[in-house]
Amino acid sequence: MASRFYTAAKSVSVQVSCVLFSLLLSLFWANADVCNAQSAGELKLVLTPLPRTEFKLKEIRCKIVYETFRETNGKENWELYLINADGSDPTNLTNTPDADEMYPHASPDGTKVCCVVDEMVNNRKVRNVYFMNIDGTGRMKVADNARQPCWGPDGKTIAYLPAEVEPYTIKDFATKGLVFYDVETRKHREHPNKNLHHLYNISWSPDGKWFLATVHGGMDFSHAILAFKVDGTSIYDLTKFGVTGCRPDFSSDGRRITWGLTDWDLCTADIDLTSGEPQVTNVRCVVKCEKEYEVYHTDFSPRGRYLTFSYGPEAVEMVGGKAPGWNICVTDLTGKWVVITTDGNHNKEPDWVPCQTSSN
Repeated sequence: MASRFYTAAKSVSVQVSCVLFSLLLSLFWANADVCNAQSAGELKLVLTPLPRTEFKLKEIRCKIVYETFRETNGKENWELYLINADGSDPTNLTNTPDADEMYPHASPDGTKVCCVVDEMVNNRKVRNVYFMNIDGTGRMKVADNARQPCWGPDGKTIAYLPAEVEPYTIKDFATKGLVFYDVETRKHREHPNKNLHHLYNISWSPDGKWFLATVHGGMDFSHAILAFKVDGTSIYDLTKFGVTGCRPDFSSDGRRITWGLTDWDLCTADIDLTSGEPQVTNVRCVVKCEKEYEVYHTDFSPRGRYLTFSYGPEAVEMVGGKAPGWNICVTDLTGKWVVITTDGNHNKEPDWVPCQTSSN
């Protein structure tokens, strides 16, 4: 996460590089101390998963969709799986041994899912964006050579990030621009800020007015979590609030965010977007793991009472990166968490699937 910086492709002196590195390192450790600075009256963070019986998972009505690398019809590949919140009833939504489906995001009404698909086109691997029904039927292509899609709050629009280059890469920040796709008209519309690049993990606010994203080596940023308007060009760096790291995500009411502070810490905070500029308060760590492991890909449940996330030994967290031993987890935001999958088949990028009757 924040500890993994890529060197920007600019010529700088050794002296300036050292100064910048020192500043970034200081910022990293200062914000990593957020977890340690929590008062005794706040959360007691458990470093290892508790037994699954710690939570009444069967009472959680929502399902979870995630990417997993496993054998399909005799061939190993990435598939999308749907499970109950307790890990039961696993269902393969895709069943495509010759293509790799990853990065699933459920629509606000829980009836559809968008994702990326790595597939061979004219003997060349390409990452494309698709959407389909939540049962895997009715697959429709959204865009070629694109990535990191998410749904708008109307459930009729998908935002995605065009790839920066033609050659295939799993680098999450290899993007340039942001495009809106209308699933009914099939028309594409570019974001008004033409300078958006090297973004990844976009999250669209429930009021439809804001995006969150991570930027990596672009737009004059080394690495930061940004907020920017859907219909404007202003960019807001959330670093000053202690929001550093990567992969931010809105809660379904738009009043909270969650993200990964480091490879080992997941956080939440309150966010207020009503004044025209983001204001973030109440930053707190809610999940922490041992240094030999990592936690990533945090996502709020529809009612905001739980988070789901990925957990496992050190591996490649990027979309398409292998992560043997990784599983899907759930926390109730009290510092406790449990593992809900047990096969360790590179299980990553979980996303809650909303259900109308849920109270979770």
